[in-house]
Amino acid sequence: MTTDTIQLQPSALPKRNHAARRKVMRWIKRGVLTAGGVAVMGMLIYAWLPKPPIVDVATVHRGQLEVEVDEDGQTRVRDRFMVAAPISGNLDRIELEAGATVHRGGVLGQVRPSSPALLDARSHDEAVARLASAQAHQRRADTAIARATAARDAAIRDADRARALARKEAIPAAERERYELAEQLAIADRATAEVERNAAAAEVAAARATLGDGHDSGSRAVPILAPVDGQILKVVRDSAGPVMMGATLLEIGDPHALEITVDVLSSDAARIAPGMRAELAAWGGDHPLRGLVRMVEPSGFTRISALGVEEQRVKVVVALDETPPTLGDGFRVEARIVTWQGETTVVPASAVFRDHERWAVYAIEAGRAHLVPVELGHHGRVDVELTSGPAAGTTVIVHPGDRIVDGVKVTPR
Repeated sequence: MTTDTIQLQPSALPKRNHAARRKVMRWIKRGVLTAGGVAVMGMLIYAWLPKPPIVDVATVHRGQLEVEVDEDGQTRVRDRFMVAAPISGNLDRIELEAGATVHRGGVLGQVRPSSPALLDARSHDEAVARLASAQAHQRRADTAIARATAARDAAIRDADRARALARKEAIPAAERERYELAEQLAIADRATAEVERNAAAAEVAAARATLGDGHDSGSRAVPILAPVDGQILKVVRDSAGPVMMGATLLEIGDPHALEITVDVLSSDAARIAPGMRAELAAWGGDHPLRGLVRMVEPSGFTRISALGVEEQRVKVVVALDETPPTLGDGFRVEARIVTWQGETTVVPASAVFRDHERWAVYAIEAGRAHLVPVELGHHGRVDVELTSGPAAGTTVIVHPGDRIVDGVKVTPR
């Protein structure tokens, strides 16, 4: 019994050591898994924790500020002359083309009087009857003038004989006066007959004109004359055909005497005055053109915008310092009119926002955003003027989002 017990003890020790190692390894694995889970949970918690928002920043600074009005404009000839038809009639084809040089008093075309209107059968028969009546009246007038001429000649001879006899005292003075009165009446009757004949001839001419007999409009064409020296800007009507008096046919002017018209909002026009500087770009050249505001028209007009909104607009006329030879009438330009400029405290307009009834910015101090009320002056294209608020050198947030509130920590980009 003792021998068997001693032999079994060495074989039991390795089994106990193996079980202990397995138990230790199991606890190590559990610890590693637990530590890994805790690390993963910590990473997830850290990932879900709110972080300070990353913001774009700018600096309040002293700088040059320009307040300007930007609108599209159009070139136009300063002195434009509209040539119209002088009479109603038939226009001959105008052979001149746009760009042709013309001189004052030069013939641009001609208008011929209209041909008489065609008569219907009834009107034609009436006109023929009136012509026949007028011709009969004319023949009667010719007969009357022949009789009046013969009576005048006889009365003149009788009066001459009576005067001769009266000088010899062969007839009394009263008889001589009777012959002289008859002479005067005969002369008057001859003049009346002449008037009647002229009236009859006029009636015949009027009747013939109604029928169109002897009508010749070509010999009475009215020329269209150039009012000034210049070039033809536009041919409004060049084809032959009927035209009404006053209808526009041509536009004439000097294409080198150009000015710019800019349609601006009435609120902007109130800030523009003659003499202000203007810059004109996108006209097709390599460099912008310069000019000065010559006039702000006193009357506005209504225009519908691309969004369908009614806008009150005013025309501003800009005189160019120099006119490029390639610039023509009706060209589009982009006009920039400077209404104010000066050195002041400025901040980007994108940093300013409305906070209830006031303007404000978010200034960064010690890594946190602080709401600062401001008062604005002039508004430029990119920057605005600060009349009160942060001092020059203060860092402010540009484009503040919904996560930016007073006191929140931020991270500048």
